[in-house]
Amino acid sequence: MNVSITFRHMDASEAIKKHAAAKLSKLQKFLRQPMTAKVTISVDKLKHVAEARISSGGAHLEAKESSDDMYTSIDRMIEKLDRQIHVTKGAAEARRRTAKTTPRTGDGAAAEAPPAKKTAKAARPKKAVKKSKR
Repeated sequence: MNVSITFRHMDASEAIKKHAAAKLSKLQKFLRQPMTAKVTISVDKLKHVAEARISSGGAHLEAKESSDDMYTSIDRMIEKLDRQIHVTKGAAEARRRTAKTTPRTGDGAAAEAPPAKKTAKAARPKKAVKKSKR
C-alpha cells in the first residue's frame, strides 16, 4: 500500500497524517490488489476539504468531502470510498455469477434455456364473472 498525503494552504500535522493513513489502510482489505492512494488535505476559506484518489489494479476511485472539521471530512471521504468499493465489487461479482450460470455450447453461443414451468396460478381455471343488472 502506497499512500501520499499532500497539504495545501495549511501546516502539515502528524495527527492528521496518521488518521488519514489509518483509515485508508482499512480499505485495503476490500481490494484484491495493492492500493495506491493520493490524498490532498486543504483549507478553502473556512471549509476543511479532504480529497482522495485510489488506484488498485483496474479500479480507480475518487472522493471529495468538505466540512467544518478536518477529521469529519476525512471520515466522510473514507465512507464514500468504502461505498464505491462495495458497489464496484458487487457489480463485478454479479457479472461473474451470470457468466457462470449461462450455459455455453461449443460454438460460443448460449444454449437454449429449458421451457418455463407453469405456475399454480396459471393452471387454475378462471372463475366466471357475473355482471350486475342496473
